Amino acid sequence: MPRPADLMDAVASVVTDVSAEAIEPRFSALTGDQIRTKAPGEVVTVADEQAEKLLTDRLQALLPAPVVGEEVCARRPSLLGALKTERAWLVDPLDGTANFVAGSPDWAVMVALVERGEAVASWIWQPVSRRMYAAESGSGAALDGTPIRVAAADPAAPPRGAVLRRFLDDATRARVDRPSVATQLGTVGPGRGCAGVEYPLLIHGAQDFVLFWRTLPWDHVPGVLLLREAGGSAARPDRSPYRAGDAGGWGLLAAADARTWDRTRDILFA
Repeated sequence: MPRPADLMDAVASVVTDVSAEAIEPRFSALTGDQIRTKAPGEVVTVADEQAEKLLTDRLQALLPAPVVGEEVCARRPSLLGALKTERAWLVDPLDGTANFVAGSPDWAVMVALVERGEAVASWIWQPVSRRMYAAESGSGAALDGTPIRVAAADPAAPPRGAVLRRFLDDATRARVDRPSVATQLGTVGPGRGCAGVEYPLLIHGAQDFVLFWRTLPWDHVPGVLLLREAGGSAARPDRSPYRAGDAGGWGLLAAADARTWDRTRDILFA
């Protein structure tokens, strides 16, 4: 097994190499037969599928362990169990596929290493901006190798951020649509459609919070570890922790710092 520092660099190289080989050449160049619908409102492309296969082979060559990927789990949901019981790789080969297909720059490649339900390392590569975010549990977060910390939210200003409404249940939708919520929050947008973009925006101070509702592990484990290691906060609305071993589930509030998390949670769910 590579030493931790070597593994962090080696995985970053695998991610950028696979992106350059399987994904980036297809950006704004997909043909109709390279895109298919895998669920209502969700698409998958040959870039997703080829990238996941390459990531699987190359990550296992670095460190033999099961690979829990978004696309393979669509066919074999039982693979999710590995996140709770053993060391496993977690892969989102193309986060923000709909954006990728539409020609938007808001997409990313994400990987995490999980040990019995806990994320121990994560990588988020944004190919368009050429930014590599990485985090190691207990060792902090970095952007292109330079340590980063969250830009703390202004405690005097109303929290601004995003509410991803697509998967909200009726009760939660009614709760966040209350007139009192709108008067207590700053600007609230619909989100970027890519968790690999949303979490770094919190760190850089571009937004103070994000409310997600569907919380599949490949979408959120890398970003939650990155945010926490940079000094931010993320938890379920009932204040329970979000863990890599939680396969699916509903509700996740992420914020730039603990005070903003508490404040936003009280506004949205009081």
